[in-house]
Amino acid sequence: MNKNGRISALKIRRMVREDRGAILEILSQSGKFTADEIGIARELIDIWLDKQEQKDYLIFTAELEGRAAGYVCFGPTPATCATWDVYWIAVAEDLHGRGIGGKLLLFAEEEIASRGGRMVIIETSSTQKYSPARGFYEKKGYAVEARIRDFYRAGDDRLIYTRRI
Repeated sequence: MNKNGRISALKIRRMVREDRGAILEILSQSGKFTADEIGIARELIDIWLDKQEQKDYLIFTAELEGRAAGYVCFGPTPATCATWDVYWIAVAEDLHGRGIGGKLLLFAEEEIASRGGRMVIIETSSTQKYSPARGFYEKKGYAVEARIRDFYRAGDDRLIYTRRI
């Protein structure tokens, strides 16, 4: 860690099976995701780990001092030309505010660009508990492109953020 509390020895690498439990624990302990949402994350992780031939998802782990500190899951948006979705970014609660999420997002953007991507889509909820995530995306240059009112449930809109890269 440097003098600003930022992480300097962070390694971002392809997710491996040994990361699975730690990443699912990060999602569970965050208090932000429902059991159904964590189930979806688990499904995507298992597809990544068990079906090496698939081309829908890329998952990378942020490792700090031998520990899975967070992860990012992204992939090409079906039926589009060079548009990609970032499905998940999660960081261990005790490591929030240290730049890990920003490094994961930047890593995803660089990977997407290296694969010919031109636009990144991130979707999130409009509820108060997702306010920090929305602030994070906006700080990183994402803007709300669309809002679907009452999408998740009454009073919980789907916000679609975009950034051209």
